[in-house]
Amino acid sequence: MKSTTNKGQRLYSHAKQIIPGGTHLFSKRPELFLPNLWPAYFSKTKGCHVWDLDKNKFTDMSHMSVGTSSLGYCNSNIDNEVKLTVKRGNMSTLNCPEEVELAEKLIELHPWAEMVRFARTGGEANSIAVRIARACSGRDKIAICGYHGWHDWYLSANLSDNSNLEDHLLPGLNPLGVPRELKNTVFPFNYNDIDELKKIIKENPDLAAVKMEVVRSVEPKNEYLQEVRRLCTENNIVLIFDECTSGFRETYGGVHKKYNVFPDLCMLGKALGNGYAITAVIGKREIMESAQNTFISSTFWTERIGPTAGLATLKEMEKVKSWEIITAKGKTIKNNWRKLASNHNISIKITGMDALATFIIESDNWLKYKTYITQSMLKKNFLAANVVYTSTKHSNKILNEYFDSLDKVFRKIGDFERGVDSVDDHLISDVCQSAFKRLN
Repeated sequence: MKSTTNKGQRLYSHAKQIIPGGTHLFSKRPELFLPNLWPAYFSKTKGCHVWDLDKNKFTDMSHMSVGTSSLGYCNSNIDNEVKLTVKRGNMSTLNCPEEVELAEKLIELHPWAEMVRFARTGGEANSIAVRIARACSGRDKIAICGYHGWHDWYLSANLSDNSNLEDHLLPGLNPLGVPRELKNTVFPFNYNDIDELKKIIKENPDLAAVKMEVVRSVEPKNEYLQEVRRLCTENNIVLIFDECTSGFRETYGGVHKKYNVFPDLCMLGKALGNGYAITAVIGKREIMESAQNTFISSTFWTERIGPTAGLATLKEMEKVKSWEIITAKGKTIKNNWRKLASNHNISIKITGMDALATFIIESDNWLKYKTYITQSMLKKNFLAANVVYTSTKHSNKILNEYFDSLDKVFRKIGDFERGVDSVDDHLISDVCQSAFKRLN
Protein backbone atom coordinates (compact mmCIF):
# COMPACT_ATOMS: atom_id res chain seq x y z
CA MET A 1 0.00 0.00 0.00
CA LYS A 2 1.44 3.35 -1.07
CA SER A 3 -0.44 5.57 1.35
CA THR A 4 -1.77 5.03 4.83
CA THR A 5 -3.68 8.27 5.33
CA ASN A 6 -7.01 6.49 4.62
CA LYS A 7 -9.12 9.40 3.44
CA GLY A 8 -11.86 6.84 2.84
CA GLN A 9 -12.24 6.02 6.53
CA ARG A 10 -12.35 9.70 7.43
CA LEU A 11 -15.06 10.26 4.86
CA TYR A 12 -16.96 7.21 6.09
CA SER A 13 -16.89 8.52 9.66
CA HIS A 14 -18.48 11.72 8.35
CA ALA A 15 -20.95 9.80 6.18
CA LYS A 16 -22.30 7.94 9.20
CA GLN A 17 -23.34 11.32 10.64
CA ILE A 18 -25.40 12.32 7.60
CA ILE A 19 -26.35 8.98 5.93
CA PRO A 20 -28.16 6.41 8.11
CA GLY A 21 -25.86 3.39 8.34
CA GLY A 22 -23.14 5.23 6.41
CA THR A 23 -23.81 3.45 3.11
CA HIS A 24 -26.86 2.85 0.93
CA LEU A 25 -26.02 -0.84 0.45
CA PHE A 26 -25.42 -3.05 3.44
CA SER A 27 -22.97 -5.20 1.48
CA LYS A 28 -20.60 -2.25 1.06
CA ARG A 29 -20.29 -1.33 4.73
CA PRO A 30 -16.62 -1.34 5.80
CA GLU A 31 -17.53 -3.16 9.02
CA LEU A 32 -18.19 -6.26 6.92
CA PHE A 33 -14.58 -6.25 5.72
CA LEU A 34 -12.08 -4.46 7.95
CA PRO A 35 -13.54 -2.06 10.52
CA ASN A 36 -11.69 1.26 10.74
CA LEU A 37 -9.18 0.29 8.02
CA TRP A 38 -11.16 -0.61 4.89
CA PRO A 39 -10.60 2.05 2.14
CA ALA A 40 -14.39 2.55 1.88
CA TYR A 41 -14.47 4.81 -1.22
CA PHE A 42 -13.02 4.70 -4.73
CA SER A 43 -11.67 7.39 -7.02
CA LYS A 44 -11.52 5.36 -10.24
CA THR A 45 -11.68 1.81 -11.62
CA LYS A 46 -10.44 -0.14 -14.62
CA GLY A 47 -10.55 -3.85 -15.50
CA CYS A 48 -10.47 -5.52 -12.09
CA HIS A 49 -8.57 -2.70 -10.37
CA VAL A 50 -9.83 -0.06 -7.94
CA TRP A 51 -8.09 3.13 -6.78
CA ASP A 52 -9.02 4.55 -3.37
CA LEU A 53 -9.07 8.21 -2.32
CA ASP A 54 -5.38 7.99 -1.38
CA LYS A 55 -4.52 6.84 -4.93
CA ASN A 56 -3.66 3.32 -3.78
CA LYS A 57 -4.31 0.74 -6.49
CA PHE A 58 -6.01 -2.51 -5.48
CA THR A 59 -6.90 -5.66 -7.38
CA ASP A 60 -10.52 -6.53 -6.70
CA MET A 61 -10.66 -10.19 -5.67
CA SER A 62 -13.91 -9.61 -3.87
CA HIS A 63 -17.40 -8.58 -4.96
CA MET A 64 -16.62 -6.73 -8.22
CA SER A 65 -19.23 -4.09 -7.39
CA VAL A 66 -21.51 -6.73 -5.82
CA GLY A 67 -21.67 -8.85 -8.94
CA THR A 68 -22.55 -6.12 -11.41
CA SER A 69 -19.28 -6.01 -13.38
CA SER A 70 -18.63 -9.45 -14.87
CA LEU A 71 -17.06 -7.78 -17.94
CA GLY A 72 -14.73 -5.71 -15.78
CA TYR A 73 -14.78 -2.13 -14.65
CA CYS A 74 -14.98 0.65 -17.26
CA ASN A 75 -15.47 -1.71 -20.20
CA SER A 76 -14.73 0.63 -23.09
CA ASN A 77 -17.22 -0.89 -25.54
CA ILE A 78 -20.08 -0.44 -23.07
CA ASP A 79 -18.93 2.94 -21.78
CA ASN A 80 -18.63 4.34 -25.31
CA GLU A 81 -22.26 3.49 -26.03
CA VAL A 82 -23.31 5.15 -22.78
CA LYS A 83 -21.25 8.27 -23.62
CA LEU A 84 -23.08 8.56 -26.96
CA THR A 85 -26.37 8.32 -25.10
CA VAL A 86 -25.35 11.07 -22.69
CA LYS A 87 -24.34 13.24 -25.66
CA ARG A 88 -27.64 12.66 -27.45
CA GLY A 89 -29.79 13.00 -24.32
CA ASN A 90 -30.80 10.60 -21.60
CA MET A 91 -34.37 11.72 -20.82
CA SER A 92 -37.19 13.11 -22.91
CA THR A 93 -40.94 13.56 -22.98
CA LEU A 94 -40.86 10.68 -25.47
CA ASN A 95 -39.74 7.10 -24.80
CA CYS A 96 -36.35 5.64 -25.75
CA PRO A 97 -36.39 2.99 -28.52
CA GLU A 98 -33.59 1.06 -26.82
CA GLU A 99 -36.02 -0.36 -24.25
CA VAL A 100 -37.98 -2.07 -27.05
CA GLU A 101 -34.81 -3.46 -28.58
CA LEU A 102 -33.60 -4.74 -25.22
CA ALA A 103 -36.98 -6.38 -24.53
CA GLU A 104 -36.81 -8.15 -27.89
CA LYS A 105 -33.29 -9.39 -27.11
CA LEU A 106 -34.26 -10.78 -23.71
CA ILE A 107 -37.25 -12.59 -25.23
CA GLU A 108 -34.95 -14.01 -27.91
CA LEU A 109 -32.69 -15.39 -25.14
CA HIS A 110 -35.70 -16.81 -23.23
CA PRO A 111 -38.24 -18.20 -25.76
CA TRP A 112 -40.66 -19.19 -22.98
CA ALA A 113 -41.09 -15.46 -22.16
CA GLU A 114 -43.20 -13.09 -24.26
CA MET A 115 -43.21 -9.74 -22.46
CA VAL A 116 -40.79 -7.58 -20.47
CA ARG A 117 -40.96 -4.76 -17.91
CA PHE A 118 -37.86 -2.82 -16.92
CA ALA A 119 -36.76 -1.30 -13.63
CA ARG A 120 -33.40 -0.13 -12.32
CA THR A 121 -32.79 -2.17 -9.14
CA GLY A 122 -33.24 -5.75 -8.03
CA GLY A 123 -35.56 -4.82 -5.19
CA GLU A 124 -37.80 -2.96 -7.62
CA ALA A 125 -37.88 -5.88 -10.05
CA ASN A 126 -38.75 -8.31 -7.27
CA SER A 127 -41.60 -6.10 -6.07
CA ILE A 128 -42.90 -5.69 -9.63
CA ALA A 129 -42.97 -9.47 -10.08
CA VAL A 130 -44.86 -9.97 -6.82
CA ARG A 131 -47.38 -7.27 -7.75
CA ILE A 132 -47.95 -8.89 -11.16
CA ALA A 133 -48.33 -12.37 -9.64
CA ARG A 134 -50.86 -11.12 -7.10
CA ALA A 135 -52.78 -9.18 -9.73
CA CYS A 136 -52.87 -12.17 -12.06
CA SER A 137 -53.89 -14.76 -9.47
CA GLY A 138 -56.19 -12.67 -7.31
CA ARG A 139 -54.33 -14.12 -4.30
CA ASP A 140 -52.04 -12.50 -1.76
CA LYS A 141 -49.68 -15.05 -0.20
CA ILE A 142 -46.11 -15.71 -1.37
CA ALA A 143 -43.68 -18.55 -0.59
CA ILE A 144 -40.01 -17.51 -0.78
CA CYS A 145 -36.58 -19.12 -0.86
CA GLY A 146 -33.64 -16.75 -1.08
CA TYR A 147 -32.90 -13.07 -0.78
CA HIS A 148 -35.30 -10.78 -2.68
CA GLY A 149 -34.74 -7.22 -1.51
CA TRP A 150 -35.88 -4.86 1.21
CA HIS A 151 -39.52 -4.06 0.40
CA ASP A 152 -42.49 -4.55 2.74
CA TRP A 153 -43.85 -7.63 1.00
CA TYR A 154 -40.57 -9.47 1.70
CA LEU A 155 -39.74 -8.28 5.20
CA SER A 156 -43.28 -9.10 6.28
CA ALA A 157 -42.10 -12.71 6.72
CA ASN A 158 -40.52 -11.54 9.96
CA LEU A 159 -43.87 -10.41 11.31
CA SER A 160 -45.07 -13.98 11.66
CA ASP A 161 -42.14 -15.24 13.65
CA ASN A 162 -38.95 -13.37 14.42
CA SER A 163 -36.96 -16.49 13.52
CA ASN A 164 -38.43 -16.83 10.03
CA LEU A 165 -35.73 -14.85 8.32
CA GLU A 166 -32.80 -15.78 10.54
CA ASP A 167 -31.34 -18.10 7.94
CA HIS A 168 -31.37 -15.81 4.95
CA LEU A 169 -31.49 -12.19 6.00
CA LEU A 170 -29.71 -10.12 8.60
CA PRO A 171 -29.63 -11.86 11.97
CA GLY A 172 -31.93 -10.09 14.39
CA LEU A 173 -33.53 -7.92 11.71
CA ASN A 174 -36.43 -5.97 13.16
CA PRO A 175 -39.15 -5.24 10.56
CA LEU A 176 -40.07 -1.85 12.03
CA GLY A 177 -42.11 0.15 9.55
CA VAL A 178 -43.61 -2.91 7.88
CA PRO A 179 -47.41 -2.92 8.41
CA ARG A 180 -48.46 -5.66 10.78
CA GLU A 181 -51.45 -6.28 8.53
CA LEU A 182 -49.01 -8.08 6.22
CA LYS A 183 -48.44 -10.78 8.85
CA ASN A 184 -48.81 -14.34 7.52
CA THR A 185 -48.64 -13.33 3.86
CA VAL A 186 -45.08 -14.51 3.14
CA PHE A 187 -43.65 -17.93 4.04
CA PRO A 188 -39.94 -18.84 3.78
CA PHE A 189 -38.87 -22.36 2.79
CA ASN A 190 -35.47 -24.05 2.59
CA TYR A 191 -33.77 -24.93 -0.67
CA ASN A 192 -33.86 -28.59 -1.72
CA ASP A 193 -36.57 -29.33 0.87
CA ILE A 194 -39.56 -30.16 -1.33
CA ASP A 195 -41.62 -31.45 1.59
CA GLU A 196 -41.42 -28.05 3.28
CA LEU A 197 -42.79 -26.36 0.16
CA LYS A 198 -45.52 -28.99 -0.19
CA LYS A 199 -46.61 -28.25 3.38
CA ILE A 200 -46.82 -24.51 2.68
CA ILE A 201 -48.90 -25.12 -0.45
CA LYS A 202 -51.24 -27.53 1.36
CA GLU A 203 -51.79 -25.13 4.27
CA ASN A 204 -52.21 -22.08 2.01
CA PRO A 205 -54.53 -22.81 -0.93
CA ASP A 206 -54.59 -19.04 -1.57
CA LEU A 207 -50.88 -18.94 -2.46
CA ALA A 208 -50.25 -16.54 -5.34
CA ALA A 209 -46.63 -17.35 -6.10
CA VAL A 210 -43.57 -19.38 -5.27
CA LYS A 211 -40.55 -17.11 -5.52
CA MET A 212 -36.98 -18.40 -5.34
CA GLU A 213 -33.38 -18.06 -6.41
CA VAL A 214 -32.75 -20.88 -8.89
CA VAL A 215 -29.36 -21.73 -7.43
CA ARG A 216 -26.93 -19.93 -5.16
CA SER A 217 -24.94 -21.86 -2.57
CA VAL A 218 -25.75 -25.46 -3.54
CA GLU A 219 -26.93 -27.36 -6.59
CA PRO A 220 -30.53 -28.62 -6.82
CA LYS A 221 -30.92 -32.28 -5.84
CA ASN A 222 -33.30 -35.04 -6.88
CA GLU A 223 -35.03 -33.08 -9.66
CA TYR A 224 -35.85 -30.39 -7.10
CA LEU A 225 -36.50 -27.58 -9.56
CA GLN A 226 -38.62 -29.83 -11.77
CA GLU A 227 -40.70 -30.80 -8.75
CA VAL A 228 -41.19 -27.14 -7.78
CA ARG A 229 -42.35 -26.43 -11.34
CA ARG A 230 -44.80 -29.36 -11.20
CA LEU A 231 -46.27 -28.27 -7.87
CA CYS A 232 -46.82 -24.72 -9.11
CA THR A 233 -48.46 -25.92 -12.33
CA GLU A 234 -50.76 -28.38 -10.53
CA ASN A 235 -51.86 -25.77 -7.98
CA ASN A 236 -52.16 -22.83 -10.39
CA ILE A 237 -49.38 -20.94 -8.60
CA VAL A 238 -47.15 -18.42 -10.38
CA LEU A 239 -43.53 -19.62 -10.33
CA ILE A 240 -41.04 -16.75 -10.11
CA PHE A 241 -37.29 -17.19 -10.50
CA ASP A 242 -35.14 -14.43 -9.02
CA GLU A 243 -32.07 -14.35 -11.26
CA CYS A 244 -30.90 -10.86 -10.40
CA THR A 245 -27.66 -12.41 -9.12
CA SER A 246 -27.40 -15.74 -10.95
CA GLY A 247 -28.31 -14.49 -14.43
CA PHE A 248 -25.55 -14.45 -17.08
CA ARG A 249 -23.11 -16.38 -14.85
CA GLU A 250 -23.26 -19.91 -16.26
CA THR A 251 -25.47 -19.30 -19.30
CA TYR A 252 -26.17 -16.47 -21.70
CA GLY A 253 -29.33 -15.48 -19.85
CA GLY A 254 -30.93 -17.03 -16.80
CA VAL A 255 -29.25 -20.02 -15.18
CA HIS A 256 -32.62 -21.83 -15.29
CA LYS A 257 -31.75 -22.57 -18.93
CA LYS A 258 -29.00 -24.87 -17.63
CA TYR A 259 -31.56 -26.96 -15.73
CA ASN A 260 -34.22 -26.84 -18.47
CA VAL A 261 -36.86 -25.60 -16.00
CA PHE A 262 -38.85 -22.54 -17.02
CA PRO A 263 -40.75 -20.20 -14.70
CA ASP A 264 -43.75 -17.98 -15.31
CA LEU A 265 -41.82 -14.82 -14.37
CA CYS A 266 -38.10 -14.17 -14.01
CA MET A 267 -36.02 -11.20 -12.84
CA LEU A 268 -32.66 -10.36 -14.38
CA GLY A 269 -30.27 -7.70 -13.10
CA LYS A 270 -26.79 -6.93 -11.75
CA ALA A 271 -24.64 -8.26 -14.62
CA LEU A 272 -27.21 -7.15 -17.21
CA GLY A 273 -25.82 -3.59 -17.30
CA ASN A 274 -22.20 -4.23 -16.26
CA GLY A 275 -22.33 -1.53 -13.61
CA TYR A 276 -25.14 0.55 -15.07
CA ALA A 277 -28.58 0.41 -13.48
CA ILE A 278 -30.95 -1.87 -15.38
CA THR A 279 -33.12 -4.79 -14.28
CA ALA A 280 -35.83 -6.70 -16.08
CA VAL A 281 -38.93 -8.73 -15.31
CA ILE A 282 -39.62 -11.19 -18.12
CA GLY A 283 -42.59 -13.52 -18.29
CA LYS A 284 -45.45 -15.25 -20.00
CA ARG A 285 -47.94 -12.98 -21.75
CA GLU A 286 -51.05 -14.10 -19.85
CA ILE A 287 -49.34 -13.23 -16.56
CA MET A 288 -47.38 -10.14 -17.59
CA GLU A 289 -50.47 -8.45 -19.02
CA SER A 290 -51.79 -8.23 -15.47
CA ALA A 291 -49.29 -5.38 -15.03
CA GLN A 292 -51.90 -3.30 -16.85
CA ASN A 293 -54.64 -4.25 -14.42
CA THR A 294 -52.75 -2.66 -11.54
CA PHE A 295 -50.42 0.37 -11.37
CA ILE A 296 -46.67 -0.10 -11.93
CA SER A 297 -44.88 3.02 -13.08
CA SER A 298 -41.80 5.17 -12.38
CA THR A 299 -40.20 8.20 -14.05
CA PHE A 300 -36.65 6.95 -14.08
CA TRP A 301 -37.57 3.55 -15.44
CA THR A 302 -37.78 5.44 -18.73
CA GLU A 303 -34.25 6.86 -18.78
CA ARG A 304 -32.05 5.81 -21.67
CA ILE A 305 -28.68 4.86 -20.14
CA GLY A 306 -29.91 1.63 -18.55
CA PRO A 307 -31.32 0.02 -21.75
CA THR A 308 -28.37 1.29 -23.78
CA ALA A 309 -25.92 -0.28 -21.33
CA GLY A 310 -27.97 -3.48 -21.28
CA LEU A 311 -27.82 -3.84 -25.07
CA ALA A 312 -24.09 -3.10 -25.15
CA THR A 313 -23.46 -5.53 -22.29
CA LEU A 314 -25.33 -8.37 -23.99
CA LYS A 315 -23.42 -7.71 -27.21
CA GLU A 316 -20.09 -7.82 -25.37
CA MET A 317 -21.09 -10.96 -23.43
CA GLU A 318 -22.03 -12.74 -26.61
CA LYS A 319 -18.83 -11.68 -28.35
CA VAL A 320 -16.46 -13.02 -25.65
CA LYS A 321 -18.75 -15.74 -24.20
CA SER A 322 -18.26 -14.18 -20.78
CA TRP A 323 -20.33 -16.79 -18.92
CA GLU A 324 -17.86 -19.49 -19.97
CA ILE A 325 -14.84 -17.39 -18.97
CA ILE A 326 -16.06 -16.38 -15.52
CA THR A 327 -17.25 -19.90 -14.73
CA ALA A 328 -13.88 -21.38 -15.68
CA LYS A 329 -12.04 -18.78 -13.58
CA GLY A 330 -14.35 -19.51 -10.65
CA LYS A 331 -13.57 -23.23 -10.89
CA THR A 332 -9.86 -22.39 -10.82
CA ILE A 333 -10.33 -20.26 -7.73
CA LYS A 334 -12.28 -22.96 -5.90
CA ASN A 335 -9.73 -25.64 -6.78
CA ASN A 336 -6.86 -23.50 -5.52
CA TRP A 337 -8.70 -22.68 -2.29
CA ARG A 338 -9.02 -26.42 -1.69
CA LYS A 339 -5.33 -27.01 -2.44
CA LEU A 340 -4.19 -24.21 -0.13
CA ALA A 341 -6.45 -25.41 2.67
CA SER A 342 -5.22 -28.97 2.27
CA ASN A 343 -1.58 -27.88 2.18
CA HIS A 344 -1.98 -26.07 5.50
CA ASN A 345 -4.36 -28.54 7.20
CA ILE A 346 -7.28 -26.13 7.26
CA SER A 347 -10.87 -27.33 7.26
CA ILE A 348 -12.63 -25.36 4.55
CA LYS A 349 -16.17 -25.31 3.15
CA ILE A 350 -16.61 -23.98 -0.38
CA THR A 351 -20.03 -23.06 -1.78
CA GLY A 352 -21.72 -20.99 -4.45
CA MET A 353 -21.88 -20.92 -8.20
CA ASP A 354 -18.39 -21.04 -9.70
CA ALA A 355 -18.57 -17.40 -10.75
CA LEU A 356 -19.84 -16.45 -7.27
CA ALA A 357 -17.44 -18.53 -5.21
CA THR A 358 -17.46 -18.43 -1.40
CA PHE A 359 -15.50 -20.19 1.33
CA ILE A 360 -15.54 -20.35 5.10
CA ILE A 361 -12.93 -21.86 7.38
CA GLU A 362 -14.72 -24.25 9.70
CA SER A 363 -13.52 -22.90 13.01
CA ASP A 364 -14.97 -21.05 15.99
CA ASN A 365 -12.51 -18.30 15.07
CA TRP A 366 -13.89 -17.90 11.55
CA LEU A 367 -14.76 -14.18 11.75
CA LYS A 368 -11.33 -13.44 13.23
CA TYR A 369 -9.72 -15.39 10.38
CA LYS A 370 -11.81 -13.55 7.83
CA THR A 371 -10.66 -10.26 9.33
CA TYR A 372 -7.04 -11.45 9.25
CA ILE A 373 -7.39 -12.50 5.60
CA THR A 374 -8.74 -9.10 4.61
CA GLN A 375 -6.10 -7.10 6.49
CA SER A 376 -3.26 -9.29 5.18
CA MET A 377 -4.44 -9.20 1.57
CA LEU A 378 -5.04 -5.45 1.75
CA LYS A 379 -1.35 -5.00 2.59
CA LYS A 380 -0.65 -6.86 -0.67
CA ASN A 381 -2.98 -4.48 -2.51
CA PHE A 382 -5.87 -6.93 -2.86
CA LEU A 383 -9.48 -6.25 -1.95
CA ALA A 384 -10.21 -9.74 -0.70
CA ALA A 385 -12.02 -11.71 1.97
CA ASN A 386 -13.84 -15.00 1.39
CA VAL A 387 -15.97 -14.22 -1.67
CA VAL A 388 -14.83 -13.79 -5.27
CA TYR A 389 -17.18 -12.66 -8.03
CA THR A 390 -15.14 -13.38 -11.14
CA SER A 391 -14.87 -11.16 -14.19
CA THR A 392 -13.40 -11.55 -17.65
CA LYS A 393 -10.60 -9.21 -16.56
CA HIS A 394 -9.23 -11.56 -13.90
CA SER A 395 -6.20 -12.74 -15.87
CA ASN A 396 -4.19 -15.84 -15.04
CA LYS A 397 -1.34 -13.57 -13.93
CA ILE A 398 -3.63 -11.79 -11.47
CA LEU A 399 -5.03 -15.07 -10.17
CA ASN A 400 -1.53 -16.46 -9.63
CA GLU A 401 -0.50 -13.35 -7.69
CA TYR A 402 -3.65 -13.70 -5.60
CA PHE A 403 -2.96 -17.38 -4.82
CA ASP A 404 0.68 -16.64 -3.92
CA SER A 405 -0.41 -14.00 -1.42
CA LEU A 406 -3.25 -16.11 -0.04
CA ASP A 407 -0.89 -19.07 0.44
CA LYS A 408 1.08 -17.10 3.02
CA VAL A 409 -2.13 -16.07 4.77
CA PHE A 410 -3.45 -19.63 4.90
CA ARG A 411 -0.11 -20.86 6.21
CA LYS A 412 -0.46 -18.47 9.13
CA ILE A 413 -4.08 -19.52 9.76
CA GLY A 414 -2.85 -23.10 9.86
CA ASP A 415 -0.51 -22.04 12.66
CA PHE A 416 -3.42 -20.40 14.47
CA GLU A 417 -5.50 -23.55 14.19
CA ARG A 418 -2.69 -25.72 15.58
CA GLY A 419 -2.14 -23.35 18.49
CA VAL A 420 1.36 -22.43 17.35
CA ASP A 421 0.32 -18.78 17.25
CA SER A 422 -2.75 -16.71 18.15
CA VAL A 423 -4.81 -14.72 15.64
CA ASP A 424 -5.63 -12.21 18.38
CA ASP A 425 -1.98 -11.13 18.45
CA HIS A 426 -2.07 -10.25 14.76
CA LEU A 427 -5.35 -8.38 14.33
CA ILE A 428 -4.95 -4.63 13.83
CA SER A 429 -8.67 -3.99 13.47
CA ASP A 430 -11.90 -4.85 15.22
CA VAL A 431 -13.33 -8.19 14.09
CA CYS A 432 -15.52 -7.90 11.00
CA GLN A 433 -19.28 -8.29 11.22
CA SER A 434 -21.14 -11.19 9.67
CA ALA A 435 -23.16 -10.65 6.51
CA PHE A 436 -26.30 -12.23 5.06
CA LYS A 437 -27.32 -15.78 5.76
CA ARG A 438 -29.47 -17.52 3.18
CA LEU A 439 -31.92 -20.35 2.71
CA ASN A 440 -30.06 -21.51 -0.41
